[in-house]
Amino acid sequence: MAETAAMYPLDTIKTRMQATTVIQHGKGVAAIRAGTSSLPGMLVRILREEGVRGLYKGLTAATAGAGPAHALYYAVYELTKKKLGANRGGHRPFSVAAAGVAATIVNDAVMTPADVVKQRLQVSRGQNVSMLKCIVRVWQEGGIAAFYRSYPATLLMNVPWTILHFPIYESSKKLLAPGRAGREGTVVELAAGGLAGGVAAALTTPFDVVKTRLQLGSDSPLPARSAVNVFSVMGQITYEEGVGALWRGWQPRALWHAPAAAICWATYEAMKRFLGVNINHVPH
Repeated sequence: MAETAAMYPLDTIKTRMQATTVIQHGKGVAAIRAGTSSLPGMLVRILREEGVRGLYKGLTAATAGAGPAHALYYAVYELTKKKLGANRGGHRPFSVAAAGVAATIVNDAVMTPADVVKQRLQVSRGQNVSMLKCIVRVWQEGGIAAFYRSYPATLLMNVPWTILHFPIYESSKKLLAPGRAGREGTVVELAAGGLAGGVAAALTTPFDVVKTRLQLGSDSPLPARSAVNVFSVMGQITYEEGVGALWRGWQPRALWHAPAAAICWATYEAMKRFLGVNINHVPH
């Protein structure tokens, strides 16, 4: 929740940028824009048209989902990592990655519905839409399935992100503080978390673009898409808008995930120390 609240404006900018589309027709270009295609331009537009509050639309839905989703995320991660023997010291990237994937599957099952509502609210420019009204509208589009339409895309984005993120974080801690497993300190945790979050986020941007397009549904400023398969949507975006469209929003995504991951990991590790939790010696 600390991570979500602190970095939320960048997430809103990223979502608006990814909702922007350019459809090419031969040599001409017809644009349907939710805003501008640059980070500073989008920030200026939101502040000019909606004020600071525009950067925080959907924050309630995001934090409501982030609490339980991340609680399950780290619980599953730590328990799976322990079962796979990743706590025995040394570099064990494959065990760490497998534990992260297990955690991601559980986390996304909880977080995806909240993420759908959050993104609908983020693109509701100039509209005063409540979270409850948004939930009802999504439900009317297709019941519970409408909340999970983007779940496959979310997993396809987050599984590679996790495979990169967790091993980079765990290995970076060991490299930055050799011989201090479990007591690396906040500075090392911040540095390792920031590096892991930024690299993983930038490299998985294409899947995030597809996820955003699918989650917006009827609230999307885009033309209705006939494709629903993740890779079909990716191919359709590439055909209509060019390969560059799949990387739209990578800058705010990386700028968001780097400090967000740093905040998240440092807060999590600090809470473990505060609560006196030693994951390596949790009883079976």
